[in-house]
Amino acid sequence: MLTRLLIYAATTHAVTAPMKNHTFSIIASGLDPKAGDFFDRFYEAGCDDATIAFQKGHIILDFARAAASLQEAIASAIADVKKAGATVDRVEPDPLVSLSDMAARAGLTRAAMTNYSKGTRARDFPAPVARVTSESPLWDWATVARWMYRHGKLARAAAIDAAIVKQANAVIDEGGGDMARRLKKKVREVEKELGGVGTS
Repeated sequence: MLTRLLIYAATTHAVTAPMKNHTFSIIASGLDPKAGDFFDRFYEAGCDDATIAFQKGHIILDFARAAASLQEAIASAIADVKKAGATVDRVEPDPLVSLSDMAARAGLTRAAMTNYSKGTRARDFPAPVARVTSESPLWDWATVARWMYRHGKLARAAAIDAAIVKQANAVIDEGGGDMARRLKKKVREVEKELGGVGTS
């Protein structure tokens, strides 16, 4: 009997991932912020862990959601926002970043990021994807995070989280149902690609 209990306890511990709070924002549309039930619709749909605002024509929900992973937190939040009757437009933090944004997210100085981008510290730094000819170009954070992870400058978990936000927006753009399953599949591919080598 004791052996069975120990096996059960070990099995339960192995399959139960620890919960943690994940912060992110969902930008949505499709509901009138002046409606009397505007806030109630979100809270009743399960968005009681979000701060809700309406700015510049967009509904903004800043979540602090408890889940085993960022992927699960985002997928469940998207489902709840849709349940409220809103259209999910995108997930943030913004996937397009400046040198200052990258430095802040990676815990490095802006000077260090500038050196990386110029190739003076390492080769093959990703090229910017927007405002390429301006003095303030923007990079795709998921691509940069993957590069930084491979060069030992960013934790694997941070690189995966960056990819999760990017893939969540890709799933939103694709449309269709079963977003949670499709996002999970995309994230598994990213995790496989990144492997298990690097900082943790």
